[in-house]
Amino acid sequence: MSDQPAHAPYDALLLLSFGGPEGPDDVVPFLENVTRGRGIPRERLKEVGQHYFLFGGVSPINEQNRALLAALRTDFAANGLDLPVYWGNRNWAPYLTDTLRELAAAGHRRVLTLTTSAYASYSGCRQYRENLADALAALAAEGLPVPRVDKLRHYFNHPGFIEPMVDATLTALAALPEEVRAKARLAFTTHSIPTAAADSSGPAEGHGDGGAYVAQHLDVARTIAAEVRTRTGVDHSWDLVYQSRSGAPHIPWLEPDICDHLEEMHRAGVPGVVMVPIGFVSDHMEVKYDLDTEATAKAAELGLPVTRAATVGADPRFAAAVRELVLERAATERGRQPARCALGALGPSHDLCPAGCCPARTPRPAAAGADSPYA
Repeated sequence: MSDQPAHAPYDALLLLSFGGPEGPDDVVPFLENVTRGRGIPRERLKEVGQHYFLFGGVSPINEQNRALLAALRTDFAANGLDLPVYWGNRNWAPYLTDTLRELAAAGHRRVLTLTTSAYASYSGCRQYRENLADALAALAAEGLPVPRVDKLRHYFNHPGFIEPMVDATLTALAALPEEVRAKARLAFTTHSIPTAAADSSGPAEGHGDGGAYVAQHLDVARTIAAEVRTRTGVDHSWDLVYQSRSGAPHIPWLEPDICDHLEEMHRAGVPGVVMVPIGFVSDHMEVKYDLDTEATAKAAELGLPVTRAATVGADPRFAAAVRELVLERAATERGRQPARCALGALGPSHDLCPAGCCPARTPRPAAAGADSPYA
């Protein structure tokens, strides 16, 4: 009988996120990191940063990640999983490269990565993998040991991600005025991306017509709406809508925008709307501003009752789901065939992103995939 731990061959978990400013002086440097190479003037970045300045220059995302980090460590310890959990960001401290240096110095050589993005897309998956490749290349250039890094599969349809969103949707429905509740419509929201990026998301065989990005979100929306119907006896109509567009106006992006959608619902006589941000792991700036501030103000202007469901955040069920995903991937690496939990119609996602999955406009090395230079 093997005496290997259940998480073998992995010896650490890396929580990898976007990062955000933690004070007014951080806002412009943070945005410079995000937009590096695009030639955006500093004065324009100050204008873009107004959303952050409304909140004291502090993005909620880092505090949300600290809470998730604590929840993961608590769950692992309570379930006998002796696996250290580290945290690194793409665009702000703690920076990914610094965290990988720390991992390497501590002797870790097989690292699993959890990204705070549940779906397939260039910006939600491959770009994180490119950042990992850049960081590993920096370690190699410094003569440091380069750990092998793998990425947990997409968890958009894992029960531990779906079930907290079902409960949050029910709570948000209950917060609507009673007289509009039964006829309220559900608006499942996610980050808009260019339609070309959506069409090329996921493995190459599924490209076109929104690709995996749209298909995965639609599957989650259907799953949540069906469970709400089961638990309330009310069949709420629903839509998949988008938010947080940031690109040039001449480039087609996924639509409709949430504010445009609220106007359409008002014209159609819908009595109330529940906004359900299924595309976001936590209540970070694009939820707090784009939904809680901008979309809520639009609804007030229209006289349309709206509520907003909470994101998953550090829900213990999500932390437990991460543990299950870690053990699943570890068992697979040891040649086992573990059960792979998934709700909805799409089934569990792939462990290893294939070549051609969510391609970049300009090809760049990406770690933790079939085309990784750091296998």
